Amino acid sequence: MKLKIFFTLLCPVLLLAASCGSGNKMGQTSESNVSNAVAPVASPPSGTTVAHSSAEVVKVSAQPVELSAGGAGEATVEIQVASGFHINANPPTFPYLKPAEVEVQPANNVTPGKPVYPSPVKKKFEFEQQPLAVYEGTAQVKVPLRAAANAQKIPTTMTGGLRVQACDDSKCYPPGTVNFSLQVTVK
Repeated sequence: MKLKIFFTLLCPVLLLAASCGSGNKMGQTSESNVSNAVAPVASPPSGTTVAHSSAEVVKVSAQPVELSAGGAGEATVEIQVASGFHINANPPTFPYLKPAEVEVQPANNVTPGKPVYPSPVKKKFEFEQQPLAVYEGTAQVKVPLRAAANAQKIPTTMTGGLRVQACDDSKCYPPGTVNFSLQVTVK
């Protein structure tokens, strides 16, 4: 009788322990399952793949730039959004939307200025009554650069990042940062 009671109490405890041991513990989260209040990613139809982060559907590159010491120039940062997706423009239509934001770090006495974002496309989505300002396909952001007079006359790699949240026609993916490098030659 005591053995039966022991197993009756032990089995649920073992099942609970096994289910808690596979994955996150109750109350814990990981970056992969936190979505900052966006719609969950649905299961894909058979034979298709689904991106699990904004960085998987958005690519960034920057054209090399030449500057004179003490001079100014402009970098072009190209954003490529995969077909079927969009990102919020900068500025976004509503303050609660996450805009695309380019940031470049200074290096070798070359200082970036405030990025200039392209004109957005206005697009209507089922989930919103008002058309949203978005970027689709390819968009170019211009970043002013200024080289100090004492900047070393050498090739320099500046690092940058694009903070972005990609969406399709029905859901948004967790925001992320897509890193890129910018080659600057000071002459």
